[in-house]
Amino acid sequence: MSTLDDIKALHASVAEGVLGQDAVIRQVLLGLLANGHLLLESLPGLAKTRTVKALARHLDAQMSRIQFTPDLLPSDITGAEVLHQANGQNQIQFQPGPLFGNLILADEINRAPAKVQAALLEAMEERQITVAGKSHVLPPLFIVIATQNPIEQEGTYPLPEAQMDRFLMKVLLDYPKPEDEAQVLRLLRNEEQAAELASAFKLGQQVIFAAREEVAAISVAPAIDRYLIDLINATRHPADYDADLGRWINIGASPRGGIGLDRCARADAWLKGQTFVTPDNVRAVLHPVLRHRLQLSYDAVADGISADAVLDRLQEKVALPA
Repeated sequence: MSTLDDIKALHASVAEGVLGQDAVIRQVLLGLLANGHLLLESLPGLAKTRTVKALARHLDAQMSRIQFTPDLLPSDITGAEVLHQANGQNQIQFQPGPLFGNLILADEINRAPAKVQAALLEAMEERQITVAGKSHVLPPLFIVIATQNPIEQEGTYPLPEAQMDRFLMKVLLDYPKPEDEAQVLRLLRNEEQAAELASAFKLGQQVIFAAREEVAAISVAPAIDRYLIDLINATRHPADYDADLGRWINIGASPRGGIGLDRCARADAWLKGQTFVTPDNVRAVLHPVLRHRLQLSYDAVADGISADAVLDRLQEKVALPA
């Protein structure tokens, strides 16, 4: 089997345990291939946590689940220096926290206070944490998949813009189709009868690293680069493209947004078996990569205009490469 076949087999295995969310699974795999962190947002009960657990079950990797609460401390996730006794002598040793895993499920991340979010921000960006002035490198395979509920406000701390920008993609989950929901009921009944979930398929970490190398080798033409930059620039100078966009967008995407769009477009092309990026690959990942990087104006909020609606208009106004 080729590396692409292995990744497709991973997709199929995860989809067997998470029904009706095929597009979400694909976007999670894109994040894994592009070596970026993901923010999953949906109403309660739409399989955010189940999706991450299903992915971890079919990866030869260590998963750590952190349930974020208002009383969480930075040391609860990073670890701390602990006093030990060895041969009658006191020694201070670093005790790693749950962040020292491969797949980190940050459940209800918006319930964590600012200090905890700051500690997580360093881990996401620098791939290391600092405790008592010493830096500790995180594993080579390290991805944070955070979840949040958009409707709960009590006891939550909205993520700062700096941390939102660290997430490669923001993935939205919706209700499954009725036919898929019927299959969900049957799946859960079968799981209740089984002692444990069968997980024969396990993908090694080396396959992920090999896939990332192939994604990095995907060709991107200068015309695609210009199209990508035009899309990012349109979020910063929206009035130059459309009067409504000028009213709706307050702050546009950062350069990190353009980098994320490039990485995800190459991953999308690779996953489709292509050797080069097309405009369709860029458009396919535009919404999850940029929806959380736009700061909408009060006019947009008052008019009920979502970030996805703004990006729809943006796609219409930015010319495709010749």
